[in-house]
Amino acid sequence: MKNFPTQSEIVIVGGGIAGCSAAYHLAKFGCKDVVVLERGQLTSGSTWHAAGMVGQQRASANLTRLLRYSVELYASLEAETELATGWKANGSLRLACTKDRRREYLRQLTMARSFDLETELLTPQEVAEMCPGMDVSDLDCGLYTASDGVANPSDITMSLAKGARNRGVKIFEGTGVLGFEIENGSVVGVKTTRGDIKCDKVLVAAGTWSRELGRMAGVNIPVQPSHHQYMVTEKLEGLSPTMPSLRDPDKLTYYKEEVGGLVCGGYEFNPIPHLPRPTLNDEEFKLFPEEFDHFEQFMPSMMERFPGLANAGIKQWFNGLEGFTEDTYFILGEAPEVRNFFVSTGYNAMGIAAGGGAGMAIATWMLEGEAPFDLWPVDIRRFSQFHWSDNAVRTRSLEGQGHHFALHWPYYEFQKGRPLRKSAIYDRLKANGASFGAKAGWERANWFAPQGVEPVDQYAWSNFNWMPHVAEEHRACREDVAVFDQSSFSKAMLVGPDAEKFLQRICAGNMAKAPGRLTYTQILNAKGGIESDLTIARIAEDKYYVVTGTAMATRDFNFIEKSIQDETVSLINITSQYGVLGLMGPKSRELLASITEASLDGADFPFGHVKDIMVAGAPVRAMRMSFVGELGWELHIPSEYMQTVYDRLKQAGEAYGLKDAGYRALDGLRIEKRMCVWGAEVTPDENPFEAGIGFAVDFDKNVDFVGRAALEDARNRPLGRRLVSFTVENKDVVLLGRETIYRNGVQVGYLTSGGFGHSVGMPVGLGYVSNKAGVDKAFIEQGEYELEVAGVLTPAQVHFHPVYDPSSEKVRA
Repeated sequence: MKNFPTQSEIVIVGGGIAGCSAAYHLAKFGCKDVVVLERGQLTSGSTWHAAGMVGQQRASANLTRLLRYSVELYASLEAETELATGWKANGSLRLACTKDRRREYLRQLTMARSFDLETELLTPQEVAEMCPGMDVSDLDCGLYTASDGVANPSDITMSLAKGARNRGVKIFEGTGVLGFEIENGSVVGVKTTRGDIKCDKVLVAAGTWSRELGRMAGVNIPVQPSHHQYMVTEKLEGLSPTMPSLRDPDKLTYYKEEVGGLVCGGYEFNPIPHLPRPTLNDEEFKLFPEEFDHFEQFMPSMMERFPGLANAGIKQWFNGLEGFTEDTYFILGEAPEVRNFFVSTGYNAMGIAAGGGAGMAIATWMLEGEAPFDLWPVDIRRFSQFHWSDNAVRTRSLEGQGHHFALHWPYYEFQKGRPLRKSAIYDRLKANGASFGAKAGWERANWFAPQGVEPVDQYAWSNFNWMPHVAEEHRACREDVAVFDQSSFSKAMLVGPDAEKFLQRICAGNMAKAPGRLTYTQILNAKGGIESDLTIARIAEDKYYVVTGTAMATRDFNFIEKSIQDETVSLINITSQYGVLGLMGPKSRELLASITEASLDGADFPFGHVKDIMVAGAPVRAMRMSFVGELGWELHIPSEYMQTVYDRLKQAGEAYGLKDAGYRALDGLRIEKRMCVWGAEVTPDENPFEAGIGFAVDFDKNVDFVGRAALEDARNRPLGRRLVSFTVENKDVVLLGRETIYRNGVQVGYLTSGGFGHSVGMPVGLGYVSNKAGVDKAFIEQGEYELEVAGVLTPAQVHFHPVYDPSSEKVRA
């Protein structure tokens, strides 16, 4: 067709807030050869009927940073494009009606300070002054963020589209996508109703249609379309046009002022899914008939909160579709299945709030090959193979949607779609009193209940019902021996004649060790940030056994495979072939020696080595290592032998005080020892020196490994931040992570992890202390420290070294 391009560097599918923001930022960053394809008209999917409330705070510092960027962009966009955006920085209020909600807000207040977001707790009287016409008689408090605001979703999108067009982006409405052209694992073209376009990269930003578009390319996009309703009332007497947007989670409702009336909506515990698959022929600007019987559950609370609603007319009713995900986070990044195929979707009804920042982030990702900063919570690689199941995605996403306004308890576990992935000894652990949590679909024992105790979490803000039982598991690991089922570890074999050469290039550690050696190593990015945190065992000259975290299989294995250049090497995911038992504690050698045919003394089986041995008659890959700071082995066992080995360990272990232990104990043990977890202490934003794991970097190897130049520069400069440990003498304090760190009264960071150290008898945490002039041992130790915990400053002790560190002689002997 005339003027329709046959080639473009980048093709964006979707003309809503996500697609137009990405186009705007791509052009702003210098990439002008961009085509946007919209099936109908711009905004005609989900964008146009969005409520337009923009709140910034999230549970991640970088997601808060991303949404702060949205606010800054919306505040300036109208001046640039000369198109109105409807942006109004009227602030936001979250209302609390219960003491539990107040405690949640106190945690959020501290978290906001940790993330440099100005937030304050208001009394009911202060809330009433800001919101005339609202009944505050049942309120406990309100959480206020002055810099939040509201926007007109369609106007914001049109303004972004104009900004993109002004920089050369071409936008084609009325153009449906029929499929994608894939060659050698990369997208190279888009098939449309107007003709085919060759391209280098594709971005799918099509909201509720994204999953179907992904199927066309063999890409898994786990987003579930679901109904969301709200109404717009006629004018209400007394409403202020500057009233903050309101979220009333104890009543499951939200509000914003609009032309003298109210937008009133809610997030119910029983949302309605949209079951038909979206198609090219779906109606534009589609709204569904009112589901008033379903919406009626909100009405009593709405009229109690705003008594004027009882006499107000309804000007407009919206029942539209939004895309939801199981964990309530949106989906961003390059698809692991197809190179150069990017995704920006699944915004869980927060697309306007996230749209500006997400557009910046995905544009950076597409142009530079990596996100501008760590965005793991929204990374598309967090999903697993089971997310190809529509039933699984629907069930789990509805639970996520229903959780929108629920209390966000510490250690909360979603329940739908479980159990799914189970280790070979799941039933045995269950019979032994395991209380399970889920990660990446795996059932993992969190803790074990003794006989007569129900193995169920009772959610609370403190005095957790499982704490005494975890303390016993912790004690067994420190004093006797404990066994952990760690079968959910992601495991792969890297094989090929160039295996060593390849790993030497991408890993910071020395991968040229002889077969039989273990290496704890990182894969870095060009800036020296930590992309992957791995244990790799060399099995043979051309074979390496790679172990990473439960949730990291898609991300780490995709990252490794994408890093292969001209090397002859292959990566094979063998996670399901092996179960893993972590046998840890001072008596682990004696116990294991009683059921193995191999010698386990320090001379025959040194620390940092791997051997294939026989245990209870079964072939076992034994790895001499420790994540808890005690003598121990990871036993990697072919799945069909797991039950035999576990049963024999339990039988023989009675003489050594063996206890089953779960991940809650494991977390406390590793925090005491300051063992890092990827996604908490180590991410693409931290380098090994800052994290205190510079020992894992081998500068002596004569290889220009990825990130080497950045690390050589970093080690010659003062560190701007350093990971350290903290303890609090007050045992009633609960550390969960994200608590603000103050040094001599000045904010210097926040905790990345928190828990209770049963070996030291007090709360413990890990966190980065920052200082532009440099952070050394003297700077760390010469300060007086406090932690802000749930809005209260608490004296804390800083530790340059781990708070619990058994002698290396004992662990390595």
